[in-house]
Amino acid sequence: MLRSSSPTQHVWKFFRRGGLDQAALESAEDLLALRELDEKLWVVLSCPVNGLELDPKTLELIDADGDGHIHVREVIAAIEWSAAHLTKPGDLLAPAASLPLAAINALIPEGQAVLGAAKRILASVGKSDATAISVEDTLDTAKILAAKAPNGDGVVTARATSEAATQALIKDIVACVGGVRSSAGDEGVDAKKTEEFFAAVKSYLETVDAAAAHRLPEFGEATISAHDALQAVRAKIDDFFARVRLAAFDRRAIAALNREETEYLAIAARDLSISASEIAAFPLARIDATATLPLLEHVNPAWAAALADFQRRVVAPLFGADKNTLTAEEWSAIAAKFAPLQAWLAGKSASPIEKLGAARAREVLTGPARQALADLLVQDRTLAPEYAAISSATRLVRYYRDLRTLLHNFVNFADFYSRDRLATFQAGTLLLDSRACELCLRVSDVARHADFATKSMACVAYLECRRVGSDTMRIAACFTQGDSDYLFVGRNGLFYDRQGRDWDATITKIIDNPISIRQAFWSPYKKLIRFIEDQVAKRATAAESATTADLEGVATTAVAAPGVKPAAPAAAPPKKFDVGTVAALGVGLGSIATAFGLVMAKFVELPTWKVPLVIVGLLFLISLPSMIIAWLKLRQRNLGPLLEANGWAINGRVKINIPFGAALTERAMLPRNARHLLRDPYAETHGLRNSILVVLILLALAAGGLGAAYRFDLWPFHRAAKNETAPAAATAPAATTNPPDSAAKK
Repeated sequence: MLRSSSPTQHVWKFFRRGGLDQAALESAEDLLALRELDEKLWVVLSCPVNGLELDPKTLELIDADGDGHIHVREVIAAIEWSAAHLTKPGDLLAPAASLPLAAINALIPEGQAVLGAAKRILASVGKSDATAISVEDTLDTAKILAAKAPNGDGVVTARATSEAATQALIKDIVACVGGVRSSAGDEGVDAKKTEEFFAAVKSYLETVDAAAAHRLPEFGEATISAHDALQAVRAKIDDFFARVRLAAFDRRAIAALNREETEYLAIAARDLSISASEIAAFPLARIDATATLPLLEHVNPAWAAALADFQRRVVAPLFGADKNTLTAEEWSAIAAKFAPLQAWLAGKSASPIEKLGAARAREVLTGPARQALADLLVQDRTLAPEYAAISSATRLVRYYRDLRTLLHNFVNFADFYSRDRLATFQAGTLLLDSRACELCLRVSDVARHADFATKSMACVAYLECRRVGSDTMRIAACFTQGDSDYLFVGRNGLFYDRQGRDWDATITKIIDNPISIRQAFWSPYKKLIRFIEDQVAKRATAAESATTADLEGVATTAVAAPGVKPAAPAAAPPKKFDVGTVAALGVGLGSIATAFGLVMAKFVELPTWKVPLVIVGLLFLISLPSMIIAWLKLRQRNLGPLLEANGWAINGRVKINIPFGAALTERAMLPRNARHLLRDPYAETHGLRNSILVVLILLALAAGGLGAAYRFDLWPFHRAAKNETAPAAATAPAATTNPPDSAAKK
């Protein structure tokens, strides 16, 4: 039953990170109250066992159902089990590499057993006087315990005995009903599998004994094998005699019953195989109105072996070894003889013991190996408490060391939003393009992950990491600061995993999204510059191709053999000039020039202090759409889809806002006390010219914007226009009135 969001007795404390409210874990009371916390308030509902920077053995212990994922209830169960075995459950939130023996709760029987097992483990590794036990101390003991057989884990393997008969019995059980994986990793049998096996043996032998009543005297104990040989060809023999009866009814059908010649031609055109399905579908032998079925010669090669087996096992015992043909009446008699046995076998279910045979089944049922295996199972059962205690001690040591890390990456994401810790899903740090990216995740399927990653609104680069002596690793690195101008497929970087090992990394795929508002501001101008560069490159390439073609033509003419007149090149068709097009271009250029002149005239008339404001305003007007789109996407930047693609179930929207993104990706910065020598002896001499060219392009863009503003009577020209029309309106009446002197004269 799901927990509701109704008030609980425990007073919870929540902290806010990345726009997400997260439950704080600060005391033992917080841990023990997790069962009451509404699951909708957990940041994670499920996470995979593999691919995390946490000991996979610990995660496998927490994964109680073994489905490869850790769920909320399994986390709660691990906390409550650990709390019951510790004197102070709050120690789980401040773990150390080693578990103090004094921290084990010896007031309960289970705790006493764990404490005793921990002391035995320390004694086995030569640390009898130690006051704490670590995971490393348990590794050798676990190996020794796993190698010991029987060891109390409930599974008996072939290593548990030196008797060949008992070893063979264990292998037979595994082969027939399946085995159980032992703590050492090899397959064996437990009490349940053993009981299942002998029950199946008993049932199989009862069936074998019942089959004796259905034995045919001509076959004896070979009745079942004869029946199997009959069943292998029954359908094809029925088909053959049905075709014979149809041919006897009307001889005109014989050609069709033997299949058309075109079908043989189609098969003959390909490589033949005796077991080919096309050949097996043909009749067993040639159809004739009075034909009998040959069994050994002149038969369909795809069925030759099955017919020979049928002749040896069924026909020979009934009609003699020289019987090589079969009539319809003889076939009907054979089918009738086996009919009762077939009906009985149809009602009998298949047994897994059939592969052993009746003789071996009787041997294992009554032989001494059965009792020897039972004794081993009893011996293993007596060692179960010791094995359970040692296993519990190993579990408690691992939980003490690793549970805090799991909780701060499951209940909340405190580690992810912390500056001194990395989350369990962060695989390491990528150095590329003068940046260090900390948000790097392991990826198994790049295509599937990329489908999810597009919903994160983050700029993600997928890289293939290689290291000598290690398998290739694939990661997804999020760039959350800077720009993506020089991120492209094939670029190389260096990746450091959580163990400090370095890997050669190469970009294989990029999901391009805005990284910053600054990048969005300059994006339109960069696109314009790239467009101009592309156009110039295309024109240069075309001109180079034309020049090369002309040079090749001249060279061909020059090296032509004396007396041989080179073929004249085909005359190019005369170019046609469209007068209307030329006129339209002239009118357009004239309009542009006129508008540009008017704009520049108005621009010059502006007060000096307005000119920078107008230019800055136009720049922002051009960049504003890109900045708005980038702002919207940056507000939606979310870690959830990146983790969902790896099998996580994220319960909230784990946002990566701009300040936090700047912390996840560090840009190259000079040390504060560094001396910066600005003079570059290899600096480009045309740097000033290039800067002037960029400024002229920006001024041209600004002029174009002013032209549009003037054309549509927008700021800053609409106010000036109004100011110019006001005096004209005021002076118009004065022009129509008579001067005072003229009125006096009249």
